[in-house]
Amino acid sequence: MQTLNDIRSTFLSYFEKQGHEVVPSSPLVPRNDPTLLFANSGMVQFKNLFTGVERRDYTRATTSQKCVRAGGKHNDLDNVGYTARHHTFFEMLGNFSFGDYFKTEAIPFAYELITRDFGIDKNRLYATVYHTDDEAFEIWKKVGVPESRIIPIATSDNFWQMGPTGPCGPCTEIFYDHGDHIWGGPPGSAEEDGDRFIEIWNIVFMQNEQFEDGSMRELDMQSIDTGMGLERIGALLQGKHDNYDTDLMRALIEASAEVSSSDPDGPGKTHHRVIADHLRSTSFLIADGVMPSNDGRGYVLRRIMRRAMRHAHMLGAKDPIMYRLVPALVRQMGAAYPELGRAQPLIEDLLLGEETKFKQTLDRGLKLLDDELTGLPEDVALPGEAAFKLYDTYGFPLDLTQDALREKGRTLDIEGFDAAMAEQKAKARAAWSGTGESADLAIWFDLLEQHGGTDFLGYDTEIAEAQVLALVKDGALVSRLEAGESGWVVLNQTPFYGEAGGQVGDTGYLRRLENEEDRTRVTDTQRMGGGRLFAHLVEVEQGALSKGEAVAAEVDHARRGAIRANHSATHLLHEALRRALGDHVAQRGSLNAEGRLRFDFSHSKALSAAEIGQVEREVNDYIRQNSAVSTRIMSPDDARAIGAQALFGEKYGDEVRVVSMGALPGSGKGADGTTYSLELCGGTHVQRTGDIGMFAVTSETASSAGVRRIEALTGAPAMAALRGRDQALSEIETMLKVGGAEAVARVQALLEERRALSNELAQLRRDLAMSGGSGQGGGAAARDVGGVPFLAQVLSGVSGKDLPPLIDDLKAKLGSGAVLLIADTGGKAAVAAGVTQDLTGRVSAVDLVKAAVPELGGKGGGGRPDMAQGGGASAENAEAAIAAAEKVLEG
Repeated sequence: MQTLNDIRSTFLSYFEKQGHEVVPSSPLVPRNDPTLLFANSGMVQFKNLFTGVERRDYTRATTSQKCVRAGGKHNDLDNVGYTARHHTFFEMLGNFSFGDYFKTEAIPFAYELITRDFGIDKNRLYATVYHTDDEAFEIWKKVGVPESRIIPIATSDNFWQMGPTGPCGPCTEIFYDHGDHIWGGPPGSAEEDGDRFIEIWNIVFMQNEQFEDGSMRELDMQSIDTGMGLERIGALLQGKHDNYDTDLMRALIEASAEVSSSDPDGPGKTHHRVIADHLRSTSFLIADGVMPSNDGRGYVLRRIMRRAMRHAHMLGAKDPIMYRLVPALVRQMGAAYPELGRAQPLIEDLLLGEETKFKQTLDRGLKLLDDELTGLPEDVALPGEAAFKLYDTYGFPLDLTQDALREKGRTLDIEGFDAAMAEQKAKARAAWSGTGESADLAIWFDLLEQHGGTDFLGYDTEIAEAQVLALVKDGALVSRLEAGESGWVVLNQTPFYGEAGGQVGDTGYLRRLENEEDRTRVTDTQRMGGGRLFAHLVEVEQGALSKGEAVAAEVDHARRGAIRANHSATHLLHEALRRALGDHVAQRGSLNAEGRLRFDFSHSKALSAAEIGQVEREVNDYIRQNSAVSTRIMSPDDARAIGAQALFGEKYGDEVRVVSMGALPGSGKGADGTTYSLELCGGTHVQRTGDIGMFAVTSETASSAGVRRIEALTGAPAMAALRGRDQALSEIETMLKVGGAEAVARVQALLEERRALSNELAQLRRDLAMSGGSGQGGGAAARDVGGVPFLAQVLSGVSGKDLPPLIDDLKAKLGSGAVLLIADTGGKAAVAAGVTQDLTGRVSAVDLVKAAVPELGGKGGGGRPDMAQGGGASAENAEAAIAAAEKVLEG
């Protein structure tokens, strides 16, 4: 049996023999199309080649592209697990021609591969063509497909468009007939939605350009774009009719069954399928740099995670299981996609943390959903207001409510939910806000094609002579910039570093060689044209700057030196964190500027003071070691083979720079295997670690879910920060009239004393409020409202934080009932509500607070069913607020 790994290899090898460049899959986060949430087809990474704004050193390519469809325009999430062919993650096999071959080669390539290399019965193959594409029809006849099995299609199913305007062209699709024992008809027939005839490959003939007025013209460069789903062709070649029965998916399903102690083919079959699919998409997304969050790509990742985790819960799993499946996935796909193995510790850590947190939300939400359904006739949809309450009050996502209802054969009043969501709807349902990288403008690719990439000289020098190749102002080419004007300058070579890899762009000056008094200030340096063209943002201070002139380019030496020190310190910091916290630590972002460094890394909890101290000491130890910082040019594979750290999601060329610094104890000069820090990096660095001076951490905070952030200083700024700390400590010692460690003990004693006094004062205020003193109305009695004992009071002289303990005292006295307290805090109002546990299924404290808050001039409010708080602008309308809460109780 051909495994999916075998099929992938056979496909790529076939086209490699046909002169195609085997191009690795691009990351799931598109780098050249900010409109896409994730890469969803093989052509995404080649978009600029098809449109002609980019050229590469090959005109034929073949790939197995990682794809995710779980948000935005292409969203298959809700169907996954319930059908035979829907996935959130899949691999798209493809071959591409960029103005090289066309129909007469593309169709025979496909037919030969399918019938010869894959051994598919040619008598079961059908082809569709666009109804006006006579050329494709004749080619299919020529390769041996009978006319009766070549089907003209007149709809957009067989005409592809990149967008409303731009490249487009007819398609031809290849179908496989599974036999008359399965219901369905051929494409174009009334029964085409059946499963008998299954599309296995689509070939797009990109031959036209569409214009806004509806007209078309033939493209100068006619191209080929194909796509064949690996899972779909794998099922066919393995004699299966279901993608989930293929060897790879079956292995993941059995792993799910093992960790959940359940039957892979029993009542939980659908749950295992969902888990297997979602395990792939979540793992690959994390490996490509996406982290779970509440917006953008991170929101979609978290949504997929939670859907899988709910299905694990339905299998009866009491403890988190998703992270335990990652090794099985790495065994199946790690050879083809090494990034999975490199990211494995991080994937496992994030899945464990997310599932642990989510199980608490899930258990509570499912119980509340069951309560809402109790007594509701089975043919009645769950009211939208109830689903909104689950979402808004208890944090239970809408899609999980819908999924849970589907399992019970129930429906949801989605229109009611939308109405209740109101202004929160957009925020809650948004899966994408356009956070991708900006597409390069065509002008930079034109300059790149005309002049080639910029030669960067900045590793060896900070001063160089260069020629002005182009000037760009307001998005257009100009021949001259006058004094006072700003624009972009492209040089044939430059010592200025273009911003990349977290290192900011260089600044400095350009001086005309003919007249050095003419000076142009460089305020930034960026990379354009796919990163190969360095563009200098300039302001002409004196004289003018013209295309074709020779200039002396001089980098700001002091600023570059500070940036180099911070970048090298970042490498040492990365390794120190790995050694202190574990191999799961990986860089998630950085900033190396002249005044500071910032480093984001994967870790699920805050660092302790001891851990920060350990990291800081270790970095300074290697700075004092003053070892040489060396750079080698290697292939990415060779670099990883010697242990060099690479960034998840980064795309590397045929050669990379490997930066080494620090020798491990007893290792002499720090040869491979004995070097402290070894990373792939294209930035500039110090010559020796001692050039960094010193290193001081200034803060450690959370950056996002599963990501921590360290900010630090080096050199003179670090020394100044430490001197500032020392001066502040000296002033504290003087005020306390103690020194050294005694100061710490004295501060702790003062804090404890202050805390005790604060607690005592708070208790006195509460006692006063409860006793009815100072006009508090403490003698107020509970009254029956809607069958619930309800006690409401307006208090003064207490703060908002005093209300919860007062609520607890009053609930204890009531035994059963609800309490609402409003505090006039001097110009503002605080409100809190409490409900005894026996009544939380009937009434929620959150609802009481949300009813009262608007009357006080506030918004929102929240908490738990038994205790909630909110605030307002004034307690002037306290009685109206109490009346609003009573209406909630009255129902």
